[in-house]
Amino acid sequence: MKRRSALKAIVLAGVSFNSLSSFVNQSTFNSKKTMWNNTKFTKLLGIEYPIIQGPFGGGLSSVKLTSTVSNSGGLGSFGGQPFSSKEIIETCNEIRKLTKKPFNINLWVNDRDERLASFGDKDYKRLTDLFKPYFNELGMPIPERPTNFGANFEEQIEAIYDAKPAIFSFVYGIPSSDVLENCRRLGIKTIGAATTVDEAIALENGGVDAIVATGFEAGGHRVSFLRSAEDSLTGTFSLIPQVVDNVKIPIIAAGGIADARGIKAALALGADAVQMGTAFLATTQSNASQDHKDKLFTLDAKYTTLTKVFTGRLSRGIRNRLTEELKHHEDLFAPYPLQSKFMGLLKAYPSSTDSNSDYKSYWAGQSALLLKHRDAKILMETLVNEMNKM
Repeated sequence: MKRRSALKAIVLAGVSFNSLSSFVNQSTFNSKKTMWNNTKFTKLLGIEYPIIQGPFGGGLSSVKLTSTVSNSGGLGSFGGQPFSSKEIIETCNEIRKLTKKPFNINLWVNDRDERLASFGDKDYKRLTDLFKPYFNELGMPIPERPTNFGANFEEQIEAIYDAKPAIFSFVYGIPSSDVLENCRRLGIKTIGAATTVDEAIALENGGVDAIVATGFEAGGHRVSFLRSAEDSLTGTFSLIPQVVDNVKIPIIAAGGIADARGIKAALALGADAVQMGTAFLATTQSNASQDHKDKLFTLDAKYTTLTKVFTGRLSRGIRNRLTEELKHHEDLFAPYPLQSKFMGLLKAYPSSTDSNSDYKSYWAGQSALLLKHRDAKILMETLVNEMNKM
């Protein structure tokens, strides 16, 4: 009787049953549409959308990009790997001038290869002999062995304590329990990176707040730490459900995600967020050189490879003359960061505008061909709008 009375009241009010049904169905649909951004990760950080801009090392991150993504409701990130403690603190201050939202600072836990200690003068001579034709081609002398490797993690972590970013993420290992405890005490959320299920389990046991599960499709460095990078090449959409089944903390999918379809697929597999690198690297707000950004929108971006030529650690970038001509000589490369410093002298990094593009490290993931947007704000708006429609 009550149901009939309610329906009668609705009819008397001028609302047809079909209109009511349509309204109810549409409301249910709209409710479902908005659920994609209500995840364990967005709740953990208090952000609007489960979209993280990948942190770029090598000076490719920018204050403008980080703040733009955070202001758009995602999580902006800044790669602090090449910076001193003072520079990291100054960077955080600059970011805070442009956003009141949470942002992430990323560091490398393991920033010196063990082989560095045993890489002697004879090894360096073999390295220079290998690269001598390229230096000659550029009209440059063979450089002296680099000795300044920059700040290390033990120094940089002090800046994290001082600057207190909302999120501290890290790669190549797990910080000590003291470091993680200090972050908890200071209210800093921590995010570690895993390339295998075992690494994800180790990170959770270590006490981090969330995990980036990164597949081999991702651009830039392969950040493995339990086994070699070559033995840790699981694809993103195989890795994600396995990690989800084995850990309880929020999981962030990374590697080969460049549009809303990738976000939807990652969330369907159980991820709580996605991390997108190449798509944001290509925007005007990033600190990549213009030729790097332009290269990401060419057909060359179809052809990426994993190589150690640029840093001594396995990384994914667009194939070029160096990656192809030297791919069978990796045993002669120097360990990180010596190889990286050496290649900097060859001007192998995209910020070196006066270098031959055949020698440059154009970092890119395997989905670069899907890129459409050159502005980070428009990219974020497009991703959110397309996700809302799915």
